[in-house]
Amino acid sequence: MTRPIAVLFLCTHNSARSILAEAILNALGAPQFVAYSAGSSPRESGQPNPLALRVLSEQGITTSTLRSKSWEDFLGPNAPHLDLVVTVCGNASEVCPLFPGTPPKIHWGYDDPSAGDAPDDVKLDAFRHTFRMIRRRIHALVTLPAESLTEKTLQQSALNLADI
Repeated sequence: MTRPIAVLFLCTHNSARSILAEAILNALGAPQFVAYSAGSSPRESGQPNPLALRVLSEQGITTSTLRSKSWEDFLGPNAPHLDLVVTVCGNASEVCPLFPGTPPKIHWGYDDPSAGDAPDDVKLDAFRHTFRMIRRRIHALVTLPAESLTEKTLQQSALNLADI
């Protein structure tokens, strides 16, 4: 592809896993990739989970542009072109809308690091673990050979990474 490969990461609240994935891909994959994230029920405040932002900052990844967004932002005529949609919720129970151009959709499931009533230090460890798992898959994606990243092969190439 002559333009960056555009990937949208989806999760219900767009505050933790999808935010982590967006930031990691933008940090590791530029300029070959551009990442976005969104959710079906984004946080009303628009603010990502503070623990997600903390883990990203610890890794030297910028967080200043991150915000919780609705997937409706990616449905209109002014929405960016998408090459791949990746759901990152632990269970792919939501039915995602059809995005313009009908990009292929795959699932990389992660448990919610913010779930439960554990103290913040325990949740912070869960966020760090989730960060490492997402980064491992994204690193594998951005280091795939160019022939694995064509419109015809992108979905299968990314789907193969679900086992990593």
